[in-house]
Amino acid sequence: MSEHNDAFQRLVTIMDDLREKCPWDKKQTVETLRPLTIEETYELADAITEGDWKGIKEELGDMLLHIVFYARIGREQGQFTLEEVINGICDKLVARHPHVYPPPESVSQEGLVKVTDEEDVKKNWERLKLKEGKKSVLGGVPVSLPATVKAIRLQEKAAQVGFEWDETAQVWEKVKEEMEELQEAVASKDRGQIQEEYGDLVFSLINYARFLQIDAENSLELTNRKFIARFTRMEQEALAQGKQLADMTLEEMDGIWNSIKKQKNQD
Repeated sequence: MSEHNDAFQRLVTIMDDLREKCPWDKKQTVETLRPLTIEETYELADAITEGDWKGIKEELGDMLLHIVFYARIGREQGQFTLEEVINGICDKLVARHPHVYPPPESVSQEGLVKVTDEEDVKKNWERLKLKEGKKSVLGGVPVSLPATVKAIRLQEKAAQVGFEWDETAQVWEKVKEEMEELQEAVASKDRGQIQEEYGDLVFSLINYARFLQIDAENSLELTNRKFIARFTRMEQEALAQGKQLADMTLEEMDGIWNSIKKQKNQD
């Protein structure tokens, strides 16, 4: 515990020094830090996707710096202190985990809320948030979240109150239903309807991913990276043949693409 305290205090002290002595750090505001924080968040996400533990460690340090930076600015503005930030999340965690920490009115472990698995924990978390004044189960999902991540969070929150399919097969039937509705919209040539039905299909596929217990956002990113790797390899193969992709037929490019896929499968 002492090592944690010493390391954290060292960061706070450095932040104070930088805020007072560094021209760049002096000029920063919560508004100027915001895009940098978003960038750092994505860099952490990239490191996680790549399974890069060294990168994860580094990016966590950057995120921690931002938290301390915001807290320093909050103190200067008379809004909050770093201690209030830390105690605030501690209080929230204790209040939201009555299955671990006995409620104040309880004097023993007998007062603990009983949970059997992680789903019980999630459901209890949402119930407690409503008791705290949240007006909707869907409240708290950031408006600016990427659409795929937002869909996952909305579905997870709705599931905590029982708005959820019982079986994976039911979700797949819903996917097929949405595919048919999209095809009907395409046949109608109604652009607005096509867009709506396409969105419904993507939403249902994201839900299907949840039931398969995979991360839809991360799965798509892995496919993006696979496409980039194969496409750039295709460009290299074309150059080795003295050609540019723009000068090749689709059949020629497809032949190289399939060759690359076959080599990958044999590795």
